[in-house]
Amino acid sequence: MEDSTGSFTFVLHAHLPYVASHGKWPHGTDWLNEAAAETYLPLLNVFHRLLQEGLTPRVTLGITPVLTEQLADPGFKEEFKTYLVQKREAARADQREFQRTGEKHLREVALYWEEVFDARLREFTKIYGEDLVGAFRSLQDRGAIEIITCGATHGYLPLIGRDECVQAQIRQAVRSYERHYGRRPRGIWLPECAYRPRYEWKRPLKENVKDPAVLRKGVEEFLGEEEIDFFVIDAHLLRGGKAIGVYLDRFEGLQRLWGQFADRYSPTKENTERSPYHSYYVGSFGEEKKRPVSVLTRDPRTGIQVWSGEHGYPGNPDYLDFHKKHFPGGHRYWRVTDAKADLADKQPYDPRKVPEIVSQQAEHFVELVREILAEARKKGVEQPLLTAPYDAELFGHWWYEGPEWLYEVLKRLDRDLEVDLTTGSRYLSRCPNTTVISLPEGSWGEGGFHWIWLNEWTEWAWKKIYAAEDRMVDLAGRFRGRTEIPLVRVLNQLARELLLLESSDWPFLISTLSAGDYAELRITEHVEAFRRLADLAEKVAERKGFKEEEEEMLTLYETQDHLFPDIDYRWWAEVDYPVRA
Repeated sequence: MEDSTGSFTFVLHAHLPYVASHGKWPHGTDWLNEAAAETYLPLLNVFHRLLQEGLTPRVTLGITPVLTEQLADPGFKEEFKTYLVQKREAARADQREFQRTGEKHLREVALYWEEVFDARLREFTKIYGEDLVGAFRSLQDRGAIEIITCGATHGYLPLIGRDECVQAQIRQAVRSYERHYGRRPRGIWLPECAYRPRYEWKRPLKENVKDPAVLRKGVEEFLGEEEIDFFVIDAHLLRGGKAIGVYLDRFEGLQRLWGQFADRYSPTKENTERSPYHSYYVGSFGEEKKRPVSVLTRDPRTGIQVWSGEHGYPGNPDYLDFHKKHFPGGHRYWRVTDAKADLADKQPYDPRKVPEIVSQQAEHFVELVREILAEARKKGVEQPLLTAPYDAELFGHWWYEGPEWLYEVLKRLDRDLEVDLTTGSRYLSRCPNTTVISLPEGSWGEGGFHWIWLNEWTEWAWKKIYAAEDRMVDLAGRFRGRTEIPLVRVLNQLARELLLLESSDWPFLISTLSAGDYAELRITEHVEAFRRLADLAEKVAERKGFKEEEEEMLTLYETQDHLFPDIDYRWWAEVDYPVRA
């Protein structure tokens, strides 16, 4: 490392909301099956392929607790095998159809899909023993990758209304990680890369305008309390924020929230001198000395090369088009052709053209990494780190050729003498921080603040969330000393329903108009489950037992939403390390 120009790490974020027992198609468990077949299995294959060639991938891989729980569930394993068989059989049916219609080239692509899904079934059952979580854990144990965590259900931490609830999101994440991966996580991908520092905060809803502001802990304080070493932010937060522009004008609640923060945030001159290729410790203003937490910053130049379907690698005309599918099987047979082309004008896909394109793009990316690190070194950054964070599902699901591109990039970087391929914690252990900085509030979402998650279409959901959070904290505080099994069961299931209600996926899906009806249904279902269980908790606490129909209701919810077996409702009773002014 001492002889290299700098270091590089991919940070991939694998996440899906909890869909088990909540629908199948088009919204539900098929999301999970698609991601497992198109992203998680291909990623495992890439990592193992590199190891077999004597190389080390050293990818920083975030797998959210809610995704880990679903992948480890026995029900997923059986359903996933069925899904793979169905996709293979659909490809065979397409071959027969294309044979009848004389579409020889499409028949060849259908044969390709049959081979792909036959291989996926074989890999899942024979190579990985139907245990994707165990396969990733084994790679970490071998030092090939680093697995980091996330909020338990991907709750949007800056908008969560109580510190007890932020504490529970992080604590459950750590407990789930320990159970599945056999150690404590050293890093975390904050949901939506969303951060909030310590300041006097109040809920950004109209009915809360006259409420007194409450001093809230900074997100990094919760991380330090759970011995988490680092998280990732978007570049605009490092520069001091305010990448929000017109988005504040779109919703009055955001204006109020930004005003609360801005009144207490004073960017210093050193903000302009921060480098995204340097790691820093993060601390909120007024924060007493606590365990420091580091921040790694997203590099924007490499980011656009991979994220952008229009300007980046995924938009190559010969790559598989994501949107056009052949029904009823759902396989894709057409290439991008042109980013602006109508679906009817898409041309047939030819997998044989892909390897050369992938190789050229990988070489271009590695050269760009070398160039950026050399520039950072010239500007005085010692041992610069280029952090490249992406949603894992981009590779394979959205961008079919992505895993092969990732393999080609990692192969080149591991052999590169100028670049040290590393992981987040490996870099920090070799290049410890010396500077503490403060960060503004924000996220990596559109506009850089909270607009995607808090707006006129989602305000109703936050009212429901805040009401549930208040009731959870009240019940947990009143009954924290109670040990009767019936009451503990109810309160623990109540906590699960709250965590699921807090998922940032629901407001995101509503705001992006991608699966809004499903998201609204999920919010409504979890609100109703929470209400019924909270009422039941009051009754069970008074009489110390169930009526038959009450236990049947509880069992129904425990069966439907059965993640996090180690949950403890007492995490919501109080903040273990209260904020002090």
